Amino acid sequence: MEFSATTLFYDFAIMSALLFIANILRTKLKFLQNWYIPSSLVAGILGVIGGKYFMNILPLSSSISVYPSIMISVLFGTLLIGRRQKTKFKETIKSVGDTFAVTTSGIMIQWGVGIAASLILAATIFPDLNPGFGMLMASGFEGGHGTAAAVGAALSDGCGWTSATSIGQTFATIGLLDGIFIGILLINIGTRKKWTRLIKEVSGLSQEMKTGLVEEENQKPIGKATVNSISIDPLAWHLCIILTAVGGAYLLNNVLKSIWPSFSVPTYGIALICGWLMNKLLQAVKLDHYVDQQLITRIGSCVTDYLVGFGVASINISVVISYAVPLIIISLLGLACCLIWLLFVSRRIFHNYWFERGIYVFGMCTGVMAIGVILYRISDPDYKAPVLEDVGVAGIFTTFVDMFQVSMIPIMFMSGQLIPAMVIWLIVPLAIVAVSAGIYKWKKGTGAELRPGEEDSAVNYEGILEGTKSPVVVVKGTSAEEL
Repeated sequence: MEFSATTLFYDFAIMSALLFIANILRTKLKFLQNWYIPSSLVAGILGVIGGKYFMNILPLSSSISVYPSIMISVLFGTLLIGRRQKTKFKETIKSVGDTFAVTTSGIMIQWGVGIAASLILAATIFPDLNPGFGMLMASGFEGGHGTAAAVGAALSDGCGWTSATSIGQTFATIGLLDGIFIGILLINIGTRKKWTRLIKEVSGLSQEMKTGLVEEENQKPIGKATVNSISIDPLAWHLCIILTAVGGAYLLNNVLKSIWPSFSVPTYGIALICGWLMNKLLQAVKLDHYVDQQLITRIGSCVTDYLVGFGVASINISVVISYAVPLIIISLLGLACCLIWLLFVSRRIFHNYWFERGIYVFGMCTGVMAIGVILYRISDPDYKAPVLEDVGVAGIFTTFVDMFQVSMIPIMFMSGQLIPAMVIWLIVPLAIVAVSAGIYKWKKGTGAELRPGEEDSAVNYEGILEGTKSPVVVVKGTSAEEL
C-alpha cells in the first residue's frame, strides 16, 4: 500500500485505540496490575496478535517499523530543552559517585558483552550471524524500544541490515519483561535474605500504581501555561520548540550526508545536540523562563508510549523465529550482566541501601527508567532512602555517557571498528568498578549487614553495623540500640 497522510493517520488512530483498550485491561485484570505491565507493552502485543503475522485483522501499514526511529529522535530532542540546572562534575562525583559509577558501568558492560558474544557466535556456531547482533541486545536492554529502533534504523540505513530494527525491538521486549518479572522475583528473594532495608515483605504499591488511574483528589496538572493562548496555545508553543529542534536535526543530518556520503551519524544523536542548541537560543533571547520543562517531559513521555506500542507491534515474527537461538543466548548473557551488577557490584560498592539502589539499576538496565522506578518503589514504598535524588543528580552525567555510546558504537561498527569498540566497552566499565572499589571501599559480608545511614529507617533486622562489632536491633522509626 502506498504511504500517504491518511496512512499515517490510520496507523496512529489504530495504535491509539490499542492503547485505549490496553489501559482498560490494565484497570481490570489483576495479572497486569500485580506485575505492573505497562499499557504500551500490552498495546504492542495486541498489535502483534492482530497484525499481519497472526490474525491479520488490523490494517497497520508496513511503515510502523519506521515510526519508532523518528519518535526516538523527538524524545532525544526533549531531553535538554527547558533545563536550567547547572551541576559541576566534581560535586556530583563527591556526593553520588557510587551511583554514577555503578549505573554507568552497568549500561556500558552490556555493549561489550553483546558485541563479544555475537563475534564468538558468528565465528563458531552461526557463521551467517551479523557480528553487530549483540549491539542490538544492549540497545534494547539498557536503551529500551526507542534506542533499539534508533540503532536498528542506523544499521539498516548504514549497512543495509533490514532485520536489525525487528531484532532490536525483540531484545527490548525481552529486556522489559525480564525487568518486570525477574525484578519482582529478586525483591522477594531480597526480603527473605534481609537485603532490603525498608520492607520485610513485598506488599505491592498503591492501587493507583496498579490500575494506573489517579483518584480525583490526587490528580495534578501536567504542566504550566507559560504563554497566553490569545497568542499561541501553550501546548502548541512547546511542540513548536521540540519539532523545530528535531526538524533541524534531520536537516543537518541530510547536509552531512550530502557532504560525506559514506559517513553516517544517527539522527537521534544530532537531535540531542539540536535540543541543547534550542535551549541555548531560548536563553539568549530570554525566553527560557517561558518553557515548562515538566510539560516538555510529558510530551516526551507521550511519545514514548506510542514508540513502545509501535515498536512491539512491528516485530517480525519470522525474523524472531529464524534468530531464536542467538536471541536466547545473547539475551541470557545480557540478563547475567544485570544480575551481576545487582548481586555483586551493587552489594560491594554502594555505601548504603545497596539493594534499593541496585534494584533500580537492574530495572533501568533491563527495561527503561520507569521499570527501575517501579522496582525501587516496591522496595521503598515511602521513599525513605535517598535513591531517586542520587539517581537524578548522577543521571545528568550518565545520560551523556549513554548518548555518546549509543551514537558512537554504531558508527564504529559501520566503519569496521567493531573489535576496538568491544575492547573499549569491556575494559572501561571494569576499570570503573575497580577504581570505585578503591574510592568507596569494597564492602564485605552477605549484604544483610547494616551500613552507616541505614540505622534509623531499617525495619526489624538484626545485623552488624558495618565498621563495628556491636550487634544492633533496628526497629522502624527508632535509633539503633546496642544490646
